Amino acid sequence: MTLPKVVIIGRPNVGKSTLFNRLVGKRIALVDDTPGVTRDRREGEATLSDLRFTAVDTAGLEDAVAESLSGRMRMQTEAALGDAAAALLVIDSRAGLTPLDRHFADWLRTQHVPLILVANKAEGSAGDSGIYEAFELGFGEAVAISAEHGEGMGDLHEALAPYVDAATSALQRDADDEEAEGPLRLAIVGRPNAGKSTLINRILEEERLVTGPEAGITRDSIEIEWSWQGRDVRLIDTAGVRKRARVQDKLEKLSVADTRRAIDFAEVVVLLLDATLGLEAQDLKIADQVLQEGRALIICLSKWDVAEDQSRLFNGVKAALADGLSQISGVPLLTVSGETGKGIDTLIQVAFEQRDAWSRRVSTGALNRWFEEALDKNPPPAPGGKRIKMRYITQAKSRPPSFIVFGSRLDALPRSYERYLVNSLRSAFDLEGVPLRLTMRSKANPYADR
Repeated sequence: MTLPKVVIIGRPNVGKSTLFNRLVGKRIALVDDTPGVTRDRREGEATLSDLRFTAVDTAGLEDAVAESLSGRMRMQTEAALGDAAAALLVIDSRAGLTPLDRHFADWLRTQHVPLILVANKAEGSAGDSGIYEAFELGFGEAVAISAEHGEGMGDLHEALAPYVDAATSALQRDADDEEAEGPLRLAIVGRPNAGKSTLINRILEEERLVTGPEAGITRDSIEIEWSWQGRDVRLIDTAGVRKRARVQDKLEKLSVADTRRAIDFAEVVVLLLDATLGLEAQDLKIADQVLQEGRALIICLSKWDVAEDQSRLFNGVKAALADGLSQISGVPLLTVSGETGKGIDTLIQVAFEQRDAWSRRVSTGALNRWFEEALDKNPPPAPGGKRIKMRYITQAKSRPPSFIVFGSRLDALPRSYERYLVNSLRSAFDLEGVPLRLTMRSKANPYADR
């Protein structure tokens, strides 16, 4: 598998090639005190304890016109940043900050690449003043190292691990074959006699399923292949789900279990409510089960043609859902009639849209631009006066969209702040109404006990 890239950048003669050699474990890059020895970017497989990545040694950044040799060398560095998981901006802690360091720090802010500031040549105390001075660049605390003597590699590992781990996960995900978009797997669930089979018969325009006023006619899940506007759909009719205390019959217990398996198999689940009865606690339990299983959910009021005081009913159900399903916002609420067919096209169209959102992948660049803005707008708290560091976010998978935040002390993050991030994610990337998974991951430093 392709490894994540970590690009080493900085002005000439700060020790970039020495660090590159340290990471790849051999003297590949030519090292000399003469500035500008490296002209082309050089790559090598690097290891830092348990981290594996491709280290990229670049030419020293110089402020030069594009047509000059220095300008062309800088263009090579810009190209290397294009697909980088992270960049190490190396400064010489003994020399302190120079105008060129400040100039390129400003330029790097525009590149949207996760950046770690590295203060090299920090052995002994001679580099202390340069390390403190590095705060002026606005990238936080610099990682103090000595590339020549191998000092500070544990701190570098701790800073680099979130980005390499996230990029490794993303590359692994992309390497796996994408699940081919097959037919929309659409399950219709609800309490007995909510009108599920009647609705499917109207969708198919044939009496495909047995219907009647008696509750519980459907005993097991029925799958039906269908096509809507040239797009394939696999409809799944299910047995009605009653309160557990009322499920006595062995056959009905099997039917309820079969319905739960149908939810597991589905991509989008339509929870059908009888508009003449309104919303009940059992409906909320079914909805919660669908969301816990990570399926996209649509709530639909059936028998709308015979519902009374429709506006008050619709708004009342909407308010009750907002209160009863507070863990997820924006679940679509629709109306439909199995008798007249009204609302069916809208229902199927929304189902495809919800599957699209449920399957959505967000680019790492866009995700981390949002992440930086979210943290700036509302910084994480500091319980007990100790700062929580949130470094990076990546999407681990889709179906449903699942994200991992990397940092330190994330176990101390309040649930309210996690809800803030989830709600902001929904709004930023049009993920309303689908379940999201947000995992916090703090990685231990393998050098801590050495």
